[in-house]
Amino acid sequence: MSLTQTILPKSDVLLVALSARALAGSAGRSGMSVTALDLFADTDTEAMANRCFALPSRRLRLPGPALGRVLAAPDLRGVPLVYGAGFEDRPDLLEALERDRPVIGNSAATVAMLKDPSALAALLGRLGIPHPDIATSPPVDSGGWLTKHAGASGGGHIRPAGRRVPAGHYLQRRVPGRPVSLLFLADGRRVLPVGFSRQWVAPAPRQPFRYGGAVGPLPVVPIDRGAAAGMTAAVSRITAEVGLVGLNSADFLAGPGGWCLLEINPRPGATLDLFDRPPMPGLLGLHMAACSGDLPQELPALSGCRAALVVYARTPVRLDGGMRWPDWTADRPRSPAHVLPGAPFCTVLADAAGVVEARRLAGRRARDLFRLHALAAAA
Repeated sequence: MSLTQTILPKSDVLLVALSARALAGSAGRSGMSVTALDLFADTDTEAMANRCFALPSRRLRLPGPALGRVLAAPDLRGVPLVYGAGFEDRPDLLEALERDRPVIGNSAATVAMLKDPSALAALLGRLGIPHPDIATSPPVDSGGWLTKHAGASGGGHIRPAGRRVPAGHYLQRRVPGRPVSLLFLADGRRVLPVGFSRQWVAPAPRQPFRYGGAVGPLPVVPIDRGAAAGMTAAVSRITAEVGLVGLNSADFLAGPGGWCLLEINPRPGATLDLFDRPPMPGLLGLHMAACSGDLPQELPALSGCRAALVVYARTPVRLDGGMRWPDWTADRPRSPAHVLPGAPFCTVLADAAGVVEARRLAGRRARDLFRLHALAAAA
């Protein structure tokens, strides 16, 4: 839908994120009417939302002026807003939205504090939560450090440390372990774990830590019961200290030597795809209720595992409308489209009995997808 198109019936809630597709899908399961605003307006997002707007942006960054123009439409004024990824380095933009309408989620001040590396490290130190050392100037042993962009997401911004630290970046000491994430609900005082997941990277030139996908829920035993309890206790202490509300995730590294917390994502994120499925109630509805202090006593257990794998274009991909998307794909670009090498093509979902089987099935489906595209292009 263009920015100038006539806007019709009022939505229950606005969804704003770099990609609002997973939020829109959860809204449908929660019985809500939504208007979605993101950078892509993919065909499946458009199908799940009552209205869908693409926010033009030359970079993977929410454009404040374009967002403001859409939200100024008369029938969108005052409509509550739920945000996803994209505001971690834009607390000023989130603060501006809070002045104009109800924003359901953590406050701009909370986001700013948790995404400030120094402030987070100080908080974790005060609470006794293990975390990697951080620095703002190159240490002598730079080989043991990573350079990260403060407030960025997706892993594409992470590099081995060099001789200088670019503006807006910081250094984090490398620590051993495998990445594990905990998705949890919070009501400002208490937390309710939704589930653990495991992530992997899809390395690319100049992007050795680019996000590749995730699989979950993880059985507690592979993580280690003691570590799982410790990680859950850590997010409980953080929640009680800063008043986290709604859906949040915490990223950890876990290994034989223990675990440490890397960061808190104070909003619904990429692992929504893994857990927002029956018999789990719609997580967007639970997110909004938790932001008002209503936390369920317990959540139903999910059977099996789901993997969500980001498929990146290896060569230029042209879509002219002939592509038949399997039902196990998500984030389907509009046609016509030209996906540049290295850019996300779509997301592949795969359900299986266990973690390994789900991830392998996702990999096979990603390879099948390129074959399907080649057949469509040749037709």
